[in-house]
Amino acid sequence: MTPPEKISATTLTEEETKAAAKLASAWNILVFDDPVNLMEYVTKVLQKVFAYPREQAEDLMLTIHTAGKALVWTGAREPAELYVQQLHSFQLQASLEKASS
Repeated sequence: MTPPEKISATTLTEEETKAAAKLASAWNILVFDDPVNLMEYVTKVLQKVFAYPREQAEDLMLTIHTAGKALVWTGAREPAELYVQQLHSFQLQASLEKASS
């Protein structure tokens, strides 16, 4: 019987460490105003995608409408990318940006 192989810790390169830190940092989702979607529709989408209460979704929608855009969510990159894809599937204009430190 042979002894099990020893598992050694993997050393990350500086590049891999920076890439991991970049993914782990906070990301913002911005939604932009557009001439197509009705305000009520934008409110409903925000409620559906983020499970926001109606009042919070309406406040964000009004910011989008009056300011031209609104920060609707901040968090880890992977779920942020999923949220942006969901917003796009509802025909909303949304983008992802790294949150400032």
